Amino acid sequence: MTAAHPRVVIVGGGFSGAAVAYHLARRGAQVAITVIEPRPVLGAGLAYSTTDPAHRVNVPVTRMSLDPSDPDHLLRWINESGAVADDPEARLPDGRVFPRRAVIGRYVSAQLQPFVASGRIEHVRDHARGLYQVPGRHGLTLASGRRIEADVLVLATSHPPPRPLPTLAGLAHGDPRIVTDPWAADALTAIRPEARVLIVGTGLTMADVVASLDRRGHTGPVTAVSRRGQRSRSHASGPVEPVGDIAAAGSVLALLAQVRRELARAADHGLPWQAVLDTVRLQAAALWAAWPEAERRRFLRHLRPFWDTHRFRIAPPVAAILARRESAGTLTIQAASIRAIRPGPTVIEVDLLDRRTGRVATRPFEAVVVTTGPAHDRIFDHDPFLAALRTEGLVSEDPLGLGLDVDDRSRAIGPAGRAGRTVLVAGPLARGRFGELMGLPEVTRHAADVAATINGWSMPGRLAAAQQSASERLMTNGRGRSAAALHDGLVGLQKS
Repeated sequence: MTAAHPRVVIVGGGFSGAAVAYHLARRGAQVAITVIEPRPVLGAGLAYSTTDPAHRVNVPVTRMSLDPSDPDHLLRWINESGAVADDPEARLPDGRVFPRRAVIGRYVSAQLQPFVASGRIEHVRDHARGLYQVPGRHGLTLASGRRIEADVLVLATSHPPPRPLPTLAGLAHGDPRIVTDPWAADALTAIRPEARVLIVGTGLTMADVVASLDRRGHTGPVTAVSRRGQRSRSHASGPVEPVGDIAAAGSVLALLAQVRRELARAADHGLPWQAVLDTVRLQAAALWAAWPEAERRRFLRHLRPFWDTHRFRIAPPVAAILARRESAGTLTIQAASIRAIRPGPTVIEVDLLDRRTGRVATRPFEAVVVTTGPAHDRIFDHDPFLAALRTEGLVSEDPLGLGLDVDDRSRAIGPAGRAGRTVLVAGPLARGRFGELMGLPEVTRHAADVAATINGWSMPGRLAAAQQSASERLMTNGRGRSAAALHDGLVGLQKS
């Protein structure tokens, strides 16, 4: 690697950022690769750095390979490394493997380690905090005070924290009984085994919390509430292949009608509903791309909760825990919302509005855990670096409030409505454009596409395209950035 090669700086070294770096390195892209990630290893991130043995992946490992062209890559690594040798519950009798989530972090780290050791990938353990002006490049300031220059910037930051609940305003700070970050290492340690627990949210994180409490010996009653009372569904009892014919649907209603017909047809043939939903998942990106914004909003407003609970399923060992506790009466899923919370010296009184009956009941709990999911529409409040990029006119929120606005090549779109050429977005923050970017298989393919886009800039015609992009930005950018900064798409690429 020489100084003549442009530098790609990836902000965020969780799964998304690590996958982009991996595909750049293995494809031999003529770029220097730097990943800014504070954790000691690349690839784990928030999801796969958990050390709780109750936290498992939610899909079989044959769908989680880092290499989309080799679906058995992860399974071979597991078998060769003995990664689940001490975890008999990971292997089901039908051959499917659902390992603990930390295994995926170790797997990704192992794939990147040779590139890190050789210097092909530079891992900077730090946080990106702001920008400084550099002619023709992006200048990044880090929390440590270090400065790094980039020709190409890839944003692969983690999920923002859950949206603060209005009813918890002013109550959660300093009270160990109210857990607003269930991913913290000691989040559940203060909950006594017999405690009555309220979980706000009924998705996958709720399932993780219940499994963690159960592993710790918790036997008290758990109530999980959400607006619709929908909880994530389980996998089929055995391996299934996608079935059905989901044609291009021009509207949400048309898609819903098709899915209902295919579900009925599958039931007639003794096939589980999961086979039909897997067909929809395979075509989700194409369906999303074909819909106008109005249909996308309609889907998010009316069908998203049902899609999420059927699409993002619970690992069988975790599903067994939930089923056991529901049968024993120590887990209740309720369609309800919180009207008021009053922490007292011994219990936390919660007024719950039952969404079905319309009645409000006051219930006593010893602990409240918030599992409402990331607040993607608050990303700029959560991340000062993204806020700095927005101030400089380099990024903007997507129209649906799901993350960052990007074009069909994952290039960030600024407030002026123009896509730059040297800032890309990888992972869930790009899902406003691509739709299905929360599951690991989709994130992997997207990371490979982002790497291919960067790699393709070394092909003939790249420089002319960059020159045109820089000229257009000079004429159309309304944020008042300097001419030197606006030429980042040209000068940096000329160096290669």
